[in-house]
Amino acid sequence: MSEETRETLIKGSINLAAVKESEEDLVLNMSLRPKKFSEFVGHKDIVDNLKVSIQAAKQRKEPLEHVLLSGPPGLGKTSLSHIIAHESQAKITATSGPAIERAGDLIGILTNLERGDILFIDEIHRLSKVVEEFLYPAMESFQIDFVIDKGPYAKTIKFNLKPFTLIGATTRTGLLAAPLRGRFGMFYTLDFYKIEDLSKIIKHSSKILGIEIAEDASCEIARRARGTPRIANRLLRRIRDYAQVASVDKIDLKIAIKSLDGLGIDQAGLDDLDRKVLKLILESYGGGPVGIESLAASLNEEVDTIADTVEPYLLKAGYLKRTPRGRTATKLAFDHFNVKYTKEKQEELF
Repeated sequence: MSEETRETLIKGSINLAAVKESEEDLVLNMSLRPKKFSEFVGHKDIVDNLKVSIQAAKQRKEPLEHVLLSGPPGLGKTSLSHIIAHESQAKITATSGPAIERAGDLIGILTNLERGDILFIDEIHRLSKVVEEFLYPAMESFQIDFVIDKGPYAKTIKFNLKPFTLIGATTRTGLLAAPLRGRFGMFYTLDFYKIEDLSKIIKHSSKILGIEIAEDASCEIARRARGTPRIANRLLRRIRDYAQVASVDKIDLKIAIKSLDGLGIDQAGLDDLDRKVLKLILESYGGGPVGIESLAASLNEEVDTIADTVEPYLLKAGYLKRTPRGRTATKLAFDHFNVKYTKEKQEELF
């Protein structure tokens, strides 16, 4: 970071969101992830069920049943997958739906798995139909079918795989084909975190980052982190930058608030894109309804960005509603931007 940037940060004349994340930050992001169940905060019911399933599989000397993890981005699906591998004492191979472009790519991965290994596929809903169909026999009977030659000379050859566990992660469960969804033995949905749980994560992360944080400061960050550990850790790293530039050894409430305001995170935890979406619905569409494609086009954003990153939290927090005709802003959204709410007009939409 240049001296000029440091000075402007101290003066508060630069938006902290504009400071590019360094390679060190990317490495730290990995180091902040929990490594075992005892370090994983929240989702106690899911963790307890997984512990039982892993212990039972060990006693039977069988691979764990296939697991499907769903929920918005940043809630710990990838972390939980690696913890399952650690607790199962299994090797994990990680990939993603978009990375597996052809059936041959998947076959190469599957044939290299040893007995008890774990295959983690992030964004599994983005697998192509052809690749997905290769997974069906692999998941069900640990076999893959090769078709050689064409026409009347075509033959199907079965290739036996070593028993493995597939862990799929998705932000869009509804996009998964029913045959694929039905082959998972366990389904778990991760929801947004409570403030007290996020505060625990922030305090644990601050120890790893080597900076002290006050209790009220960690609660303030947690309150503005959209119920998401990934966002909480990212905000903590940016606030740590601010504290370092300001030559402060401890993050207190004053520094936390000043940093969060500088990052454009408001009191409700809404960031710039959240506010753009809500303002567009309120100002250009009179509160809605409006289709998600229209929102994305107006904001020059991808539909997936709105659907996966923005919408889940706004729905959960009560700023948006889904209707058959599109997305509508709630009274909470009107109040947040000090826009007059006309109840009669909104009721006409339903």
